[in-house]
Amino acid sequence: MSIAEYFKLCCHCLFNNFLAISLVSSLMAALIEVLGLGPDEVQKLWTSFQAFDAFYLLFFWLAFIVLATVYFMSRPRPIYLVDFACYKPPASCRFPFSKFMNHSTKNEVFEPSSIEFQRKILERSGLGEDTSLPPAHHVIPFTPTMAKSREESELVLFSVVDSLFRKTKVKPRDIDILVVNCSLFSPTPSLSAMIVNKYKMRGNIRSFNLSGMGCSAGIISIDLARDELLVHANSNALVVTTEIITEQWYTGNRRSMLLANCLFRMGGAAVLLSNKRQEKRKAKYELLHVVRTHHGADDRAYRCVYQEEDAEKKIGVSLSRDLTAIAGAALKANIAALGPLVLPLSEQVLFFLNTLGRRFANPKWRPYVPDFRKAFDHFCIHAGGKAVILDMGTKLRLSEEQTEASRMTLHRFGNTSSSSPWYELGYVEAKGRMRKGDRVWQIGLGSGFKCNSAVWRCRRSVGREEEEAWADCIDQYPVQVAERDLQH
Repeated sequence: MSIAEYFKLCCHCLFNNFLAISLVSSLMAALIEVLGLGPDEVQKLWTSFQAFDAFYLLFFWLAFIVLATVYFMSRPRPIYLVDFACYKPPASCRFPFSKFMNHSTKNEVFEPSSIEFQRKILERSGLGEDTSLPPAHHVIPFTPTMAKSREESELVLFSVVDSLFRKTKVKPRDIDILVVNCSLFSPTPSLSAMIVNKYKMRGNIRSFNLSGMGCSAGIISIDLARDELLVHANSNALVVTTEIITEQWYTGNRRSMLLANCLFRMGGAAVLLSNKRQEKRKAKYELLHVVRTHHGADDRAYRCVYQEEDAEKKIGVSLSRDLTAIAGAALKANIAALGPLVLPLSEQVLFFLNTLGRRFANPKWRPYVPDFRKAFDHFCIHAGGKAVILDMGTKLRLSEEQTEASRMTLHRFGNTSSSSPWYELGYVEAKGRMRKGDRVWQIGLGSGFKCNSAVWRCRRSVGREEEEAWADCIDQYPVQVAERDLQH
């Protein structure tokens, strides 16, 4: 980020909070001045106040009240995350590596070299043996249909929304705003309409259905719900994020396309947001910031999906490097916008001085990477793949424990697309690591290449819950990933 860009962001933050800064600084200056006075000077000051005309005293008092009222009225409504739920697939949907390879072998479309390629990708993917695929994938021959995709939608969405309603004791008719995101499956009637009809929600509910936005769409849905809650007071918002993959199974021999078959698994999450004051005490988190950036879809982004290579080894290395390079550039753009909002002043000063030094002293100085560990206690990086998680962890200088939630989510549930940051947050909670006041950074990556961030502050200590996706297996984690899985 250049000096001009950094200065622009700081000015933006300053102007947005100008009234608050003016009021606080004026009161602090007046208080310091009064505390520095002696007894005689305080007596003289009080006498001078008494000598003031009542009209002027009333005028200044009313002006103070008006300014304070404008300040508090202009503050955005606090938005609370009451609770969330992640989908836990039934045991019947479990799809271990042996079953995956058996089905691939029996699929006559795949050439022997493609079958071997998928086996090697699975071994190096970072996925475990307990990930799940939809019921349609368990049948030979594989014959996906829209009806089966809708069955998967009902299985995932209804299960996770039911779980959230049980946890929060909220009734469907209490929902004022509904946001559903699913990139690949966009039927008519929409998924949001399906939820409204299933739960008989109110006819005047504000309903949104997002599609085609990739793995980062979960944060986009949170941003949309936030915008709605800032406008509509005393409201509840239900955000449902998933990816329906029944029909999105590639049956061909382009190896770059076969990667999705090996990584994506079924999953979903439902989140209850609210701006109601009565939800303040029982809410788990408060939303602090949402930052959305789009790095720009250069040729590499499309080569990662569509380019065909000849050498098997070259394909894996090329895809890995391209994906991590694009993801890294997208992350850089995102943290440039997020940094001034969350980083402590010491880190911002170091970054600013480093930028000045590289500009005017020595261009060969290594760029200073701000230490985001001083701003956040927990990191939920989109579990899109092992290489991406490791690369993001390296760029942010995170420890193994700080990337543990992402790596273990990939191992247990696979790449669940836009819902993966919620599985990761559930992992942190289930481990008993979430404490009141902790800050969480959710990072969504995907499609083109977007990088979106959501920052939350924990409002109360959160422990393990019986009805959540990690309940029956959290004691088994973290697991040690095989050495062969660490090579990419």
